[in-house]
Amino acid sequence: MTKRPGPAPSTPSLTQRRKAATQLDIARAAAELFTEHGPDGTTAESIALRSGVALRTFYRYFRSKQDAVAPLLAGGADRWRESLAATGPGTPLPAALEGSIAASLTPEDEEAAEALRWTRGLLRASAEDPALRAVWYRVNQESEERLREVLAELAGPTADPLEVRLAAAAATDAIRLALESWAESDAPVDGPGSPAALALRCLRELMGGVRLWNQALAE
Repeated sequence: MTKRPGPAPSTPSLTQRRKAATQLDIARAAAELFTEHGPDGTTAESIALRSGVALRTFYRYFRSKQDAVAPLLAGGADRWRESLAATGPGTPLPAALEGSIAASLTPEDEEAAEALRWTRGLLRASAEDPALRAVWYRVNQESEERLREVLAELAGPTADPLEVRLAAAAATDAIRLALESWAESDAPVDGPGSPAALALRCLRELMGGVRLWNQALAE
């Protein structure tokens, strides 16, 4: 399996970087408030106040208080796809997926560990808020669509598009199910029962019947 070189990513402009930083600050403030007070006890006004922006700035970036957490929920998936896309040529697909998932869900510092704990708080809060759950599902759907492009590059031009689509769906669902299961527990951010351990278990179960996966293992 040979990875084909894709187009070089463009460097974000200063304005784009500032916008992304502001959105992330708002997302973190929203996550803190949802965790502390729940969705019903959190307002767009309180999120704007906590993040230090005007209410009109909040609504310039987000349609609702629930939508504000999307950048935080999507950040891990973005880093995962970047890690996967950087896989060395010739790496079997199972090894590439497992390695990138383990790396992205194993916190390398306290900031990464805190991001996982925020995700846990948000997933717990979403149990009582359909709009917050909808944001979580939307983030996962968008991640799956972007993942298909990365897997198509890794699998090569002869890969069956349906098999690539199945692999993207299984890998995305593996992480989603792992994080949801972890959020329902009090397991630590690493080690047994952690998001990384659960995701690898889910991935192997879900991918067991996909021909593209089995072919890569046989090579």
